[in-house]
Amino acid sequence: MRRHGLAALALLALVLGAGGGAAQPKFDGAAALTHVERLVAIGPRVAGTPGGQRAREYVVGELKKIAGVQVQVKPFEADTPHGRIKMANVVAVLPGRRPDVVMLAGHYDTKLFKEFRFVGANDGGSSAALLLELARRLAARPRDYTYWLVWFDGEEARETWSERDSLYGSRRLAVELAQAKQLPRAMILVDMIGDRDLDIRREAHSAGWLTEIVWDAAARLGHGRHFLRDSLPVEDDHVPFMRLGVPAALLIDFDYPPWHTAEDTLDKVSAQSLAVVGEVVLEALPSVEHYLSRTTGGRP
Repeated sequence: MRRHGLAALALLALVLGAGGGAAQPKFDGAAALTHVERLVAIGPRVAGTPGGQRAREYVVGELKKIAGVQVQVKPFEADTPHGRIKMANVVAVLPGRRPDVVMLAGHYDTKLFKEFRFVGANDGGSSAALLLELARRLAARPRDYTYWLVWFDGEEARETWSERDSLYGSRRLAVELAQAKQLPRAMILVDMIGDRDLDIRREAHSAGWLTEIVWDAAARLGHGRHFLRDSLPVEDDHVPFMRLGVPAALLIDFDYPPWHTAEDTLDKVSAQSLAVVGEVVLEALPSVEHYLSRTTGGRP
C-alpha cells in the first residue's frame, strides 16, 4: 500500500442502527495470531516465489478444513519490472440466502527486499491471518448475503510503487469480475491490522457510509479508542474496485514504525489487536447487509 498526500474526501455521516445492541461477536485473536506465526515461519512470501506459493498453500489448506467454504485459486501472470511473473489470488466463497456479494479482503504476499530478510508479520501476515479466522466464524453463522473472502497476491510493488507496479492481484480480479458482471456490492479491506499499538484512521477515499458503519460498530463494542476520527489517504487493494464503482472501506494502521523494515516481526503483532479488528468487522456486517438491502447498488 502507499500513503499519499491527496486531499481527503468528505465522509458521509450516516450511522445505521441495525446491529446495535447485539451481543459482542466471538473472534479468537489467539487463533489468528497462530496463523501469523505459521506464515512468518515460512519466511519471505514474495509473489512468484516458493515462499509465496507455500503461503498460498497454507491458506488453502486451512480453508479446506472449514465446512461449507468453497475454495478457488485463481492463477494469473503479471507484467512487472522483473518480467512476467506467475501469481495467484485465493477466493473463499461462503454462499448466503441471496447471490449478492460482500467481499472481505487482504493481501498475503510480502514485499521483495534484497538488502534484508523481510518476513512481514504485520504487513501481509496479519491480513492473511485475520481473514482465515473470519472465514471460520462466518461459516458458522447464517448469512443473508454471499461472502467472498479474498487473499490478494502481488499487492506489493516489485520496485517502486506506481500505478503499474503494485496491486497486481486486486487489479486482475477487479477486471475479471467486471467483465463477468460479478462485482461485489461492497468491500471491506484489511491491511496491517495486527500492530500492538492499534490506531486505525479513516481512509480518506473509502465509501463514507461504509466507514461510518464500521466506526459505529467499533464504538458499540467499546473499541472506539482504536478507531480514530481523523482521516488518512492510502492507496491499497480497494482502489481497483472503487474505480469500478464498488463501495469499499480500508482498515489499516499506517502508524507502524517497522513498516517495510526487518523489524516487522512476530513480536510486533498482538492477538488483542487482531481480536479487536475481527470483532468490529463481524459486528459491522449485519449493518452492511441492512444498508445494502435498502439501497440500489450499495450507494446512498
